[in-house]
Order: sequence, then C-alpha cells, then structure tokens
Amino acid sequence: MNHFDSTNNFSLQFGHRGKVAIFIDGNNLFHAARFHNIDIDYNKLLRVLLGDGRLFRAFFYTGVDAGAERQQGFLLWMRRNGFRVVQKELKTFYDGTRKANLDVEIAVDMLSLAGRYDTAVLVSGDEDFVYAVNSVAYKGCRVEVVGFRSNTAPKLIDVADCFIDLGEIAERVRKEFAHGMKYEERDLHVSQQPPPPAAFIEPAPPPPCSGPEIPAPEVHSFHPPIGSIIEASDTEGFDQFPGSDFIRVTDDQ
Repeated sequence: MNHFDSTNNFSLQFGHRGKVAIFIDGNNLFHAARFHNIDIDYNKLLRVLLGDGRLFRAFFYTGVDAGAERQQGFLLWMRRNGFRVVQKELKTFYDGTRKANLDVEIAVDMLSLAGRYDTAVLVSGDEDFVYAVNSVAYKGCRVEVVGFRSNTAPKLIDVADCFIDLGEIAERVRKEFAHGMKYEERDLHVSQQPPPPAAFIEPAPPPPCSGPEIPAPEVHSFHPPIGSIIEASDTEGFDQFPGSDFIRVTDDQ
C-alpha cells in the first residue's frame, strides 16, 4: 500500500489514473479539518486530488438543515463549482442529537459506478468503508483514501492502494481568510452533526509512494487534461459568488 509523500514533492501521478471519481464524506471531513483548525478550499482540494487524471465525477455527501441559510448557500456554491451534492435531511433523535448518515449512499455510488472510472478517491476516515473499498478494488479500480492521519482508521489506510494525508498537504488545500477573522465568522460547511470518534493512534509512517518527481502545481492553474472537461465559458448566466471562479464539469463517459 502506497503513501503520498509531500516532502519529496511527489505528484498524485502514480501510474495511469485515468478517469477519477472523487467521493467526499462531508461530515467526516468537516469535523476532522476543524479538529486540525484547517478550513478546506474545495476548489483547491478538487484540483489537488484530480492531479493528472480526468474528472469523471466529484461527489459531496452531507446532512442538511433546511433552515440553515448559510449551509444552503455553501451547497449551491459547491454545485456551481463542479460537485454533485448528495444530501439527506438531519434527523433528531431522542437524546437530542441530530444525524444524517450517508455511508450507504457513498458505498453504493462507489460500487455502482465502478468500471466507469479507473480511480476512486475516497475522502473519509471512517472504518465503515473498509468493505466498500475492498469491493471496488476487486472490480479492478484503483482506490485512494484521503484524510488526516490521526482521524483516519488504520484498517481503512491498509486496504487502500494509496493514502494521502491532508495534514501533509494542508497548505495546498487551505482556505485563505482576512487577517484576524474569527473561526466562527468564516463561511464554513456546518452540518450540525456530532464529530466522528476520537483520533486514532498514529502508526509509524510507511515508505512513500513511488512515482515521478515533479513540482507541485500552482493553486490557480489547471493541468492540461482538465481543459477537456472544464468549460469556463459555459458559466455565463450563472449568478456569481464574490471571489470565486466557477467551473462546470461535463460528463466524459
């Protein structure tokens, strides 16, 4: 099982990645990033995870509160920036907690689409995905797991073809804010769901992935392959969000 080594500037190009399908567990990523005091820029994250591959789909799964206007605005922004948002309304349980578990939706999408993509990128640290990752791998697809190491189940890391530690590439996916802005004032995805289990004990780091050494890409520049699927001119007519570059992802199936 390979690992991403940011210290040596290895790119995500580990052989032929082909069509890439990205599956983001929104609740899991949000709480893990908040634990590390990092706000994710999803445009940057998409570009880094895509690497030299061709985007098949980028899914974002999250629980939603119909009355949370800021969250609705965030999800609209995600849709207009190339993500397919899969949402489920939060349910209130007898103890007062509010949850919306989308593990089944993520696993079903990964399995049902296997064969139409070459590489699956799962952004989650949830151990419940171990069986789904194995099943996708048995279908001949490459599976990469992305998360913060201390918040990612060791068993999930072990079954992946490659593990990418977000903590090591934090500066490449971090959202920039005005100096002095408080955490609560930032435009965050707030799912109001409980955080995932406590951090896992970090194991000794394994050897890095092998791959060609190339410089890290500029944050605001796309790789040439993306040009065939990202059509910036098609964004005319969309309502614009301040300071965001909108893109549309077209199907390449």
